[in-house]
Amino acid sequence: MGIVAGLDSSPDFTRIVVCDSDSGAVLRQGYAPHPLEKTESGGRPSDVDPQAWLLSLGEAAGGGLLEGVEAIGVSAQQNALIALDAQGNTVRPAMVGGDKRTQVAAADLIDALGGRQAWAEAVGCVPQAAQPVTKLRWLARTDPDAALRTAVLMQAHDWLVWQLLGRPVRRTTDRGGASGTGYWSAATGSYRTDFVELALGHQAMLPEVLGPSDAAGTTPEGLLISAATGETMAAAFGLGIGLGDAVVSLGASGSVMAVHPEALVDSSGMITSLADATGMHLPVVTTLNAVRTLRGTAEMLGVPDLEGLSDLAMKSTPGSHGLVMLPYLEGERTPNLPHTAGTLTGLRREAMKPEHLARAAFEGMLCGLADALDVLRGRGVDVRRIFLLGAAAELPAVQAAAPALFGVQVVVPQPGDYAAIGAARQAAWALGVSQGTLDPRNPPPWQGAPAQYLDPGEELAVGQAVRQQYVSVREQTHPGAFRV
Repeated sequence: MGIVAGLDSSPDFTRIVVCDSDSGAVLRQGYAPHPLEKTESGGRPSDVDPQAWLLSLGEAAGGGLLEGVEAIGVSAQQNALIALDAQGNTVRPAMVGGDKRTQVAAADLIDALGGRQAWAEAVGCVPQAAQPVTKLRWLARTDPDAALRTAVLMQAHDWLVWQLLGRPVRRTTDRGGASGTGYWSAATGSYRTDFVELALGHQAMLPEVLGPSDAAGTTPEGLLISAATGETMAAAFGLGIGLGDAVVSLGASGSVMAVHPEALVDSSGMITSLADATGMHLPVVTTLNAVRTLRGTAEMLGVPDLEGLSDLAMKSTPGSHGLVMLPYLEGERTPNLPHTAGTLTGLRREAMKPEHLARAAFEGMLCGLADALDVLRGRGVDVRRIFLLGAAAELPAVQAAAPALFGVQVVVPQPGDYAAIGAARQAAWALGVSQGTLDPRNPPPWQGAPAQYLDPGEELAVGQAVRQQYVSVREQTHPGAFRV
């Protein structure tokens, strides 16, 4: 038996799991928050000193947590941009998260290349505010001195691996992380260095892109470090999803991603073509309105929390007595309606009850995600079951409606540190390949996540009728919204 560790550096904390390399059984865990100051509004900062990630990592690994560990995998928050000078020092704090400051820069880049389709065909995605390529454009426009000193570009997991290895000359990343930058194509497996120059104004050194089972190197203490990857890819790997599986994530916004054997080029820009941690691909479709739809409805109804809103919705019936909510409260990305607003239709006297509005909010949120799922299906992505993630996945109203509205089995995994587990699984793969005990094409067959399994059953026909009612209202309100 070997022992490996997975390290997940999220926006708020570092979590480490130590696992048996053969079975994936978690042996012990560590945790530490990131020592970050909140903004005046109480939110996360957009600029972060990456040294905070190292401090958190050291605290999480304290108490001999890594004793006996032979290999470490790293996952970290995606879209963080770390700009280094020629000596390897940061030229400014890391730019993290979905940075609203860069929205104008994203629009500039889209125009500079001739539109959304040109970007989608070139690198599989259209520039968004969060992406490193967009942050480079913002940096060049707002802090030209820092931009001029920028010689090396890294992301959070790249930088952490580099630090763990003792800051070697060789810098690495993985396919998953590279595919979200806006200057690497999952379809061609190569960088578009001209896009870096387009955004930054000059060329910069980019990390070598490793394969899924490759090792980035060995630490001075002799620990093998695997390729590392972004949190999304690590979580998918930790969950054990494969062909035929999709993941629906319920955050304030929502996303649908699925495993697919090839990169998808989507001229509409609705699909972001990411690479996964196994050599496959993860096409992703994002909606702007998921749990924020539920929270807004709860506030309107004076319900204190989402559990209360779920209880209220369960008093209604499928179809919400004819109420249909298009949940475009923040505009919408899928379909691309950035300046629209949400609508509520079907108001009749008998429907004007709190429980029907609550149910309409849940159905509207899930139907919006079903629209995103149909975007993938329309491009030939096979979806036979759906993993439902996020705290809202535990709500009875979500579990009652989701299987029938999505039309397939829904799997609700038990809450777990799946990104850290995915990083540990990657470490076990790289370790096995280095020892000659594992095939570089096949990851270790760890046991899947414990979960609930929900089937549409007899509710399928009812759910599809509810979905059709939603689609009819959407087409009447926004005709041709999904036409490319």
